[in-house]
Amino acid sequence: MKKILSYPISALYYLCFGLSLVVFHPIQWICLRFGYEAHKRSVSVLNLFLVRCTNILGTTYRFENIALVPEGVPLIIVSNHQSMYDIPAIIWYMRKFHPKFISKKELGHGIPSVSFNLRHGGSVLIDRKDPKQALPAIKAMAGYIERYKRSAVIFPEGTRSKNGAPKRFSENGLKILCKYAPSAYIVPLSINNSWKLVRNGNFPLTLCNHLTFTVHQPFAIKDVPFKEIFERTENAVKQGIIK
Repeated sequence: MKKILSYPISALYYLCFGLSLVVFHPIQWICLRFGYEAHKRSVSVLNLFLVRCTNILGTTYRFENIALVPEGVPLIIVSNHQSMYDIPAIIWYMRKFHPKFISKKELGHGIPSVSFNLRHGGSVLIDRKDPKQALPAIKAMAGYIERYKRSAVIFPEGTRSKNGAPKRFSENGLKILCKYAPSAYIVPLSINNSWKLVRNGNFPLTLCNHLTFTVHQPFAIKDVPFKEIFERTENAVKQGIIK
């Protein structure tokens, strides 16, 4: 019965999801004319709507230990990656930390609201096949969060896990962020169960999933060897993933 219901409910979800993106695209455009803060608020509210759209599917959320995250410092949020549904929750629940993303360049065009925000909201778009373009872009992101005391979100696995099992972390992007944002704090974040939404593909989506986002103890990277930073971060994230 749940599988049968998932078809009409998924269709309703996608209708609401698409309407949210279309409606907030001009809202973002207008807000950007009033400066960063106005645009940022419009993006936060958009992602609240996107999170609420998933409630149509019976999806619930728990964001744990958010009080551990320090304020007024640059943050490097390091997380596993299970589906696109990771991102709206991070943007909404961690909105006061101004999260920005390192995204593939293909997302910079053609998606209402999403592409606009990636191009104008402080995130960076990289070509994964071109290190000569990607590495300077990540370096610029590090300088940005260092200067403005904002947050960079990085998924070191590179691609989404289709079954929730963690993949090997890559060092390169995280190493550049740490080098050029030396006053940053690492915020390890473990995501569970978002992969279950798309376990059958993008249609129909599965119903009644409980997504958890667990923040682990943040730590300052200043004067800490990168090898220690990397191992400590990877271990924290992976230990919080339900096998």
